[in-house]
Amino acid sequence: MMSTSSVSVCSQIDVFAIGEYETKLVKPADTVTPKPLLIFTPLEAGEYPVLILLHGYLLNNSFYSQLSHQIASHGFVLVVPQLYSVAGPDATKEVAYVAEITNWLPEGLQQLLPSQVNANLTKLGLAGHSRGGKVAFALALNRVKTDLKLKFSLLIGIDPVDGMDKGIQTPPKVLTYIPHSFNIGMPVMVIGTGLGEVRKNTLFPACAPKGVNHEDFYNECCKPACYFVAKDYGHLDMLDDETKGIRGKATHCLCKNGKSREPMRRFVGGVVVAFLKAYLGGNFSYLMGIKDNENTPVVLQQVDFLV
Repeated sequence: MMSTSSVSVCSQIDVFAIGEYETKLVKPADTVTPKPLLIFTPLEAGEYPVLILLHGYLLNNSFYSQLSHQIASHGFVLVVPQLYSVAGPDATKEVAYVAEITNWLPEGLQQLLPSQVNANLTKLGLAGHSRGGKVAFALALNRVKTDLKLKFSLLIGIDPVDGMDKGIQTPPKVLTYIPHSFNIGMPVMVIGTGLGEVRKNTLFPACAPKGVNHEDFYNECCKPACYFVAKDYGHLDMLDDETKGIRGKATHCLCKNGKSREPMRRFVGGVVVAFLKAYLGGNFSYLMGIKDNENTPVVLQQVDFLV
């Protein structure tokens, strides 16, 4: 049993806007997948690369629906798991869960997609937001021993966080504080937020503190890698405009936010699409346009490329 809902899109070439493909959300029954999943897929017949997107700490995978539809509408299949409901500081099990989900893809994903849609698992990306970014890097760096059967083609950290502060990393530790020490063997993109390291108020710590945030992750990346920091936006500004429930309401009060989520979400979606088109499709024009700060929906505080 599965339930589906669909969304219509307009044909546009702007990576920061909805793309040319109509997309569908597929929600499989939990009994047929290793973890609960949301799958965002184009409806037009074709073969599409696949991106696994990991949620942030104590967040719901459904909070990334608008972002996921945007990326899928440019010709990609997104697999967005719910790794846990409640979790402590140790993310080791989450790394193992992602490996399990990845190993399930060859036999499990295709049967859940529309009959005319084919998943190309030779072009497989891994992305994660916040703690999900840490988990993605930990898996790619083999910080937790797993029996991973598929090879990832690229890695994306969306405002990744490795702990509470420098010296207070949570397991498994990812950062080594040795420049260019990440021997990942694939292209990497790190997206950061200018307000992530700013405290919302005196009651709560910063959501992406200096010493364990995007800057530190990028400093340890090797070539090829790229880095974008959105100046006036916060750690959760790439989530849906409306996030329901207690957790959803908390996303508006725990972290320092920009004026609106929509520009940051469009930026994250667009730069992810540009990165995927570059390293999975060989078209670098979109990524180079963002490097030159062409028509981006946010002001970029920092841009850097390791080539």
